[in-house]
Amino acid sequence: MLQPKKTKFRRQQKGRMKGNAQRGNQLAFGSFGIKSLQSKWITGRQIEAARIAVTRYMQRQGQVWVRIFPDKPITKKPAEVRMGKGKGAPEGFVAPVTPGRILFEIEGVSFDVAKEALRLAAQKLPVTTQFVVRRDYSENS
Repeated sequence: MLQPKKTKFRRQQKGRMKGNAQRGNQLAFGSFGIKSLQSKWITGRQIEAARIAVTRYMQRQGQVWVRIFPDKPITKKPAEVRMGKGKGAPEGFVAPVTPGRILFEIEGVSFDVAKEALRLAAQKLPVTTQFVVRRDYSENS
């Protein structure tokens, strides 16, 4: 499961996810990608499930880039605990995603294979996504 090797602080505040993605909103590595259309927290497990779905469908052809990393610790209090008494223990890590953020990129496979692989990945994620293609992409190259 994806998580940082080490963090400076064990707990972090929730924060707010206003507006669109300012960085990570362009295709940087591959010819195809999926872009988020919603704001959500995506867990390491969800990212890993989507990555496995992509690589399985592509049958070890081409290359996959995961453009998000869960580095925000999320805490949770045990069930049936009264209010107060401090913040809960760290439960896992999430990646905050805002609209426009590129989540996965693919290179080295045909348009149809890429579209289906990324559709399967999108089903594993809690956000609605859009399939994007590099502007200078052409079928014969």
